[in-house]
Amino acid sequence: MAENKGQEIQKQETQLQQGTEPTREGRLFMPPTDIRETNDSIVLTADMPGVKPDGVDVTLEKDVLTVCGAVADEHLGNHNGDGYAEYEVGNYQRSFALSDEIDRDKIDARMDNGVLTLTLPKTTPSQKRIEVKAG
Repeated sequence: MAENKGQEIQKQETQLQQGTEPTREGRLFMPPTDIRETNDSIVLTADMPGVKPDGVDVTLEKDVLTVCGAVADEHLGNHNGDGYAEYEVGNYQRSFALSDEIDRDKIDARMDNGVLTLTLPKTTPSQKRIEVKAG
């Protein structure tokens, strides 16, 4: 997704919400995410290298969509401080506030080669005509 034009791209670490604990040791990163809008949906594409489909957890609670990605153990083992590594390995977490125009029952999540794609369909605008009575 992001094109590296000679610039160093660093992962942004995220802070856990107060009162929560990580379930794994190690760093927690905020995955870089592209957001685009079509006529009928909003599509989020998040880069989470090292995360397999069974390592992704997407939850929706009180209009907040939260994405968590657990890096496969074999990737964590390669970066235990021995030797040289040009990038850091860690798990991912990011949250998004949803507006009322999203149909929560039809959200679709797909993981392919470390890229998570979330399709958030828009609701059909509901419009109701109110009859005005005389008197």
